[in-house]
Amino acid sequence: MTRTVFLAGASGVIGAPLARMLVAGGWRVHGSTRSLDRAKALRDMGVSPVVVDVFDASALAEAVSAVRPDVVVHQLTDLPAQRTPQAMVGALERNARLRKEGTRHLVAAALAAGCTRMVAQSIAWAYAPGPLPHAEDDPLDIAAQGERATTVEAVCVLESAVLQTAGLSGTVLRYGKLYGPGTWSMAPSADLPLHVDDAARAAFLAVEHPQATGVFNLSEPDPQITCERAARLLGWAPGLSGFQRPVGSLCSEIYR
Repeated sequence: MTRTVFLAGASGVIGAPLARMLVAGGWRVHGSTRSLDRAKALRDMGVSPVVVDVFDASALAEAVSAVRPDVVVHQLTDLPAQRTPQAMVGALERNARLRKEGTRHLVAAALAAGCTRMVAQSIAWAYAPGPLPHAEDDPLDIAAQGERATTVEAVCVLESAVLQTAGLSGTVLRYGKLYGPGTWSMAPSADLPLHVDDAARAAFLAVEHPQATGVFNLSEPDPQITCERAARLLGWAPGLSGFQRPVGSLCSEIYR
């Protein structure tokens, strides 16, 4: 194995610390961004920048094929930098489109490049109502209504593409509600808190453990979910990233 990774969303809130971890871990990292302005920042981190739009299927396939990665990591979302009423107009719909159409393009590009491994981010608050704590095999809330339905449907499409596509060995990371630098809050949320550095470390461990496929819940201790599987198969636990914890609310990285 050449230890080469194509990191989609390398300039994002999770993507940037993950890129640094991968570089420090000896991986050759090719990181995608939509912004030419962010290419220099990626180079400064030791990442080879790839300027491409995930919605351009042919350009994305060409970019991934040029890299010929051992693993593709999907850390793309399309949410605003700040959670204001004005900024959130249409944000859930854009993010849902990225999870559905963007993921489909990224999966196709990976397979076309001969890559059979993908690690992708998802969310840990899409479970259907039921006994707590939720384990990874509990059903998602496919009966959701309104804005939640938009999110859950897109999550189902993303996870299905990563986990059920023939020829692809997939890992899905169901992140809790992010806090820390670059997120919507520096303080942990009341439920499912997850520091961005712990989220990035989970993705790094997933890349490092190719046999650890399937779904993993990730959060600081919380009665809503169990993270036992991540601890057992990835060796992951919150607070082990070597960063001081600030004292959020939901955020996700920006699709750039």
